[in-house]
Amino acid sequence: MSSTRLPNKPLADIHGLPMIVRVAMRAAQSNATRVVVACDDPRIQEVCVAHDIACVITKSSHPSGSDRLAEACELLQLAPGEVVVNVQGDEPLIEPELINQVASLLHANPLSPMATVAHPIQNQADFDNPNVVKVVLSHNSRALYFSRAPIPFWRDAPNRAEDTFAPVLSSNRFKALRHVGLYAYKASFLKVFPTLEPSPLEQIEALEQLRVLWHDLPIEVHVSQTVCASGVDTAEDLELVRKILAG
Repeated sequence: MSSTRLPNKPLADIHGLPMIVRVAMRAAQSNATRVVVACDDPRIQEVCVAHDIACVITKSSHPSGSDRLAEACELLQLAPGEVVVNVQGDEPLIEPELINQVASLLHANPLSPMATVAHPIQNQADFDNPNVVKVVLSHNSRALYFSRAPIPFWRDAPNRAEDTFAPVLSSNRFKALRHVGLYAYKASFLKVFPTLEPSPLEQIEALEQLRVLWHDLPIEVHVSQTVCASGVDTAEDLELVRKILAG
């Protein structure tokens, strides 16, 4: 609710429905057993109740979304082995199938505590943009590292001043990947994660997921071959979503 770029963002109207309601409705089209909004503001709870969407109120002092999820798991009394997918409340265009895919990674890999999503980067500008988080993977599609820097670094690029992205990093042989902030967790891990010591890498890059790798825990990564819809951060983003849904 206190977003500086778009105040009261969860309640922003999108063709007669608050954004948070739109997000929950999209999530409900997935194979999820249930969809619950975890928030810290009674105004969000009110609109959820009005639209028959389950909601839990969590503390307002949580330093991260993972901490909020951990409390929500306790409030919902989830079993340790249950898979929880964290959909951000500002993603009204989230693909329900993407939720299914990231959840299925944890069902297929019972020893992994966490999974996320990436898709191929399309251009040099995104590759260079520090606001576009990159991820590199192992041969079995587990995360090796996340960074705001352009990784992997093409040492033998023919003209480094102009192009370090194509053709090698966008070829069929290898693609640079953009990380998408959609996460699946085992409920038991959500209780452990807030207790893990923060990583120096996490603090340098300002990327919370690096804490998991720092503690030698695997993160499974689903690679979507299509570009995933972005969340709503600004008034311009909101207008774009309204136009897309109107179409």
